[in-house]
Amino acid sequence: MTVRAMSIYGTRPEAIKLAPVVNALRAEPGIQSRTVVTGQHREMLDQVNRVFGIVPDHDLDVFGKGQSLNRLMAKVLEGLDGVLAEVKPDVVVVQGDTTTVTAAAIAAFNRGIRVVHVEAGLRSGDLQSPFPEEANRRLASQVTSLHLAPTTSARDNLVLENVDPASIVVTGNTVIDALHLALEAPVSWTSPEVARVAAAGRPVLLVTTHRRENWGAAMSGFGRALRRIALDHPDLDIIIPTHRNQLVRDALWPHVAGIDSILLTEPMDYGEFVHLIDRSWAVLTDSGGIQEEAPALGKPVLVMRDNTERPEAVEAGVCRLIGTDEHQVEAEVRRLLTDSDHYRQMARGVSPYGDGKAAARIVAAIKAMFGQGERLPEFDSAWMAKTR
Repeated sequence: MTVRAMSIYGTRPEAIKLAPVVNALRAEPGIQSRTVVTGQHREMLDQVNRVFGIVPDHDLDVFGKGQSLNRLMAKVLEGLDGVLAEVKPDVVVVQGDTTTVTAAAIAAFNRGIRVVHVEAGLRSGDLQSPFPEEANRRLASQVTSLHLAPTTSARDNLVLENVDPASIVVTGNTVIDALHLALEAPVSWTSPEVARVAAAGRPVLLVTTHRRENWGAAMSGFGRALRRIALDHPDLDIIIPTHRNQLVRDALWPHVAGIDSILLTEPMDYGEFVHLIDRSWAVLTDSGGIQEEAPALGKPVLVMRDNTERPEAVEAGVCRLIGTDEHQVEAEVRRLLTDSDHYRQMARGVSPYGDGKAAARIVAAIKAMFGQGERLPEFDSAWMAKTR
């Protein structure tokens, strides 16, 4: 029996985390693999596909400037229904917690197609934070047949929600697979300014912020905190690859523009971004995936949120939740700058999220679901956190 697998994704983070799976599916005998992109993120999505050599079989191109989440959901559902009816896959593979994920899972379920959810079981415990991601991943879980949890904590979350343990596999996170692949390739900096900073040898604070619940006052506060830090520590370079959303730029840029040691850039190619994490001294973020990538490279991560669906690195002491108050953000960065023992404790290179073999476990689990072979031994995130 040939298993017809369809991978569906629409944003840059999904593309990064599904790329190792897509390529592993395509290389696997007995699997006919097709990919569908929704285009929820347009330019950033296309760039990641190029990095990993993926040419989608179908492109729904649903991106629309300023469109509501409901409009986006409706466009993905409508576009996917026709593709599912035409291709008739045996299984649909989705990743994470975006609007694309929820729409694709529901569309597949409505057509009687089994859903495989990569990075299943992440929970913050607050339906409004992150918004709408927390709701998206919970909704997807309700119609999923095979839950691919990245860590034992994520598995435990699912079990507490009465998900059948037999339908859960702990695989590790595919972001570590992608990270290893990207770091193997030499970097060629697109921006001369980034190349200059990367070569200067000074400490680099990498900053990313885009979270919807931080738009407005909180994000403006981040900007003010960074300005004060930069003026007091001119030997620290700060690089801020800025999300294309104009609300993000309007809140952040007025406070940090014009300072010599702060470099504002456009969103970076994934390969360059990974090498920049590797080059950085520390990371300040409200994003999700970088909480997984940076600890694997020994970079302390300060998370500008009140909660996180990725608690493993916090528990290991290499990520720290610092909230969104600008003075607290400032204090935590200054502590890393001035307390060498604290910095060393957070820069231990702990990788509780993966060992680079998640895609192989995922392919084996999908085949086993159709009676082809056995699942591989699961990833032990607790063991990784203790031994790195």
